[in-house]
Amino acid sequence: MRLWSIIFAALVLLLTFPIDQERLLASAASAAAERQAEETAGQNGREPVPEPANIASESAILIDQESGLVLFAKNAFARMYPASITKIVTAIVAIETSELDETVTVSKEARNEDGTRVYLSEGEQKTMEQMLYAMMLNSGNDAATAIAEHIDGSKALFAERMNEFVRDVVGVHDSNFVNPSGLPDENHYTTAYDMAQIARYAMRNETFRTIVSTVRMPWDGLEWKSTLINHNRLLTSYEGATGIKNGYTRAAGNTLASSATRGDKSLIGVVLKAPSSNQAYKDMTALFDYGFAAFQSNTLFAKGETYTEEEGDTTREWVAQQPIRVLARSGDQPHMSVDSQGQVMVENDFGPQKVGQLEPVKTQVHAMRSEEAAAMPETEKEAATSSPYAIWMPAAGIVVAAAAVWAAAKRRKRNRDTSDF
Repeated sequence: MRLWSIIFAALVLLLTFPIDQERLLASAASAAAERQAEETAGQNGREPVPEPANIASESAILIDQESGLVLFAKNAFARMYPASITKIVTAIVAIETSELDETVTVSKEARNEDGTRVYLSEGEQKTMEQMLYAMMLNSGNDAATAIAEHIDGSKALFAERMNEFVRDVVGVHDSNFVNPSGLPDENHYTTAYDMAQIARYAMRNETFRTIVSTVRMPWDGLEWKSTLINHNRLLTSYEGATGIKNGYTRAAGNTLASSATRGDKSLIGVVLKAPSSNQAYKDMTALFDYGFAAFQSNTLFAKGETYTEEEGDTTREWVAQQPIRVLARSGDQPHMSVDSQGQVMVENDFGPQKVGQLEPVKTQVHAMRSEEAAAMPETEKEAATSSPYAIWMPAAGIVVAAAAVWAAAKRRKRNRDTSDF
C-alpha cells in the first residue's frame, strides 16, 4: 500500500508542477469559454440578421460612417448619374474654400439656371451661408451656380476644383463632375461607393452637418419670400436621421445619400436610380434598419494605445492618435491587421479595407547579437516543454525513484528482522 501512496503523491506533485499547471489552467479556461459561448448562443437563439433582399434601386451601398467600412453593396462601383446629390461636393468644397459671411452676388446665368431654384434675382446678394442653405435644403440650382461663380468665376472652372477635391482630398477615383448642381450630362457621373465616401468626408465638417440636418428655415429673397423645407424626408420620418441630400432627373432617376445615428453606430447610405421617390426612401430605410440591427461597434485601438511589431532586428511602434472603431456583425470579432505603414485594415465580405491610421512613434534597429547561440537553447527549451514527454517523464522518474526507495527500505527492514533472531 505504501508504494501506491508514493505513486499517488508523485502524481499529485506532477499536477502541481508549475509549467504544467499553467497549461492545465489555460486549457480549462479555454474549455470554459467555449462552453460559455455555446450556452450563450443557445440562450440567445438568434439567427444572423439577413441582408436586405429587395433593394429596387439599381445601385446601393451602406457604410460605417466612422471607419468607412462597407457593410452592404449592390452594383456599388457602377457609374451612374448622381442628380442633385452632386451638391454634397459643391457644399463641402465651398465650406472649405470660403468664409460663411462672404457676400455672393447673383449673375444673370445663375438667375436663369435650369431646374429647381430659390428664385434668386440678378444682382441679388446673399451670404455664402444663406446660399448653402438654399442649395442643400431647397436644392436651388441657381444658388449652386452662384456659389461656383463666386469661388472660381465659372461653373466649368469650379467643376475642375470639384474633381481635384474628390480625387486628391477624399481619395475616390471613379467620379467626374461638369457642373455644381447635378444637371444631366453624359460626362457627369459617380458611383454609390464614391458618393458614400464623399458624404462621409463631408459629415466630418460641423458646418456641413448643421446645414444638412436642418429641417426648415425662413427665406427672405427679393423675388421669393418663403420657408425653405429640406427635401430629405428621412429627417422627419426616420429615427436618428441626420442628413444628407436627395435628387432627381429623368436620366438619373431618384437618388438619395443619407446618414443616421443611433447610440454608438453611425451609418451612411447611398441609393442611385431608384424607380420612384418612395422606393428610394424605402430602400434607404431597409439599409439603415439592417445596419442598426446586424452590426455592433468594436474598438480596435483606444486613443493613445500603441502597437508594436518586430521584424528581424527591427522593432516598429505606432500609436493611435484617436480611437479607431469599426462596425462588425454582432457576435463577430473584426479581422484586423496593421500593415508596415501603420494602416489599420479590416477584412469582411467586401474584402480588406482601410479603417484607420496609426502614427509612427519609433523604429529601432537592434545591435547585432549571436542569434544562433541565444536562439538554440530557447528553441530546445520550447520543444522540450511542448512535448508530452516533458510532462510524463518527470513523473515516471519520480515513480521509479520512489519505488526504489521503498524497496531499499523493505530490504533494510528484512535485514533488521533477521539479525534480531
